[in-house]
Amino acid sequence: MTIAILLGAFLAGLAGSPHCVLMCGSFASACARHPAGLGAWHIGRLVGYSILGAIAGAVGHALPGPAWLPSAVGAVFLVWFAAALAGLVGEPRLKLPGFSRAGGLLTEGRGTGAQLAFGLVNGFLPCGLVYSALSLPVALANPWSGAAAMIAFGMGTTPATSIAALGFRRLTFRSLAARRWIALLVLITGLLSIAVRSGLLFPESMLPFMHRHGAS
Repeated sequence: MTIAILLGAFLAGLAGSPHCVLMCGSFASACARHPAGLGAWHIGRLVGYSILGAIAGAVGHALPGPAWLPSAVGAVFLVWFAAALAGLVGEPRLKLPGFSRAGGLLTEGRGTGAQLAFGLVNGFLPCGLVYSALSLPVALANPWSGAAAMIAFGMGTTPATSIAALGFRRLTFRSLAARRWIALLVLITGLLSIAVRSGLLFPESMLPFMHRHGAS
């Protein structure tokens, strides 16, 4: 892992924030009605993302074949989900029985424990933006690195969802053209992060330095 990869994951979350506000702004607003509820929701959401990142990193590590294969698979998934986010192809919808109902019940709870649990459930709800971000843990091919990358991604979405919780959802971009700009920004930052991980952006003379600092 390098700072550049974590920064890329953070920027992907930041770039996709308007979509995140559109999908989860109401959840953030519901949690913000209780003292410390918004912070607990964010923590739960980041825990959920870290679990998904660890799973995706483990999947990338388990892929057979040459060392560049996880990066290639991650890039393919990133392009696919970015296209879905832009409305160019159908967005995959993973059905998670009981998760939506559980989230609805938890958001009615009073206290930080309920909001923390709601944030955790929220992290597992189907979302094209999250699917796009998971391409980076697959490319990293390491559970711990994958978890760290998804935490960085979640941190990137935190400022916008926090603003949404304070009642500024009118700032959300709802048009198809705006969605496509968001998808393009997510695609660019994601591909740059994968390129950094695979060493494509650096000359061969720099690879030993990167390896010594944990880039592979």
